[in-house]
Amino acid sequence: MDPIPSGGDVVDGQPVDAADMIAALTAAQFVFQDGATQSFTAEGRTTYVDGGLPSAGEWSVTGDGTFASFWPPTYRATYTVRWIVEDGVRVGVGFTDTRSGVRYDGRYR
Repeated sequence: MDPIPSGGDVVDGQPVDAADMIAALTAAQFVFQDGATQSFTAEGRTTYVDGGLPSAGEWSVTGDGTFASFWPPTYRATYTVRWIVEDGVRVGVGFTDTRSGVRYDGRYR
C-alpha cells in the first residue's frame, strides 16, 4: 500500500487535493462506522465489504477533483473527499455524496 500522504499541513475537513487522491485512497483499507470496509487500488478498482458480502466497483478522480464511483450494472455517484485529521494526524477521509449531501467517514485500518 502507498503511505498515507503527509506532506504539507492539512486540517480536519480540508478537501483532499486531486493530486493526493490516489495516495489517500490506496494508503490502507477503510473501516466505516457500521463496520463495513472498503479497499481501493491505484488501477481504479474498489471492493466494499458489508456483512461479509463483497461488492466490486470502479472509481476515478474527475477533472474537478471529485471522486466518482461506478457499481455495475448502473449505479454511479460522485463525492467530495475531505481529510479526517485528529491531533495533526490524517486518520481517514470523509466521502460526501454530491447529490444527497450524506457523508460516509472511512478511517484507515
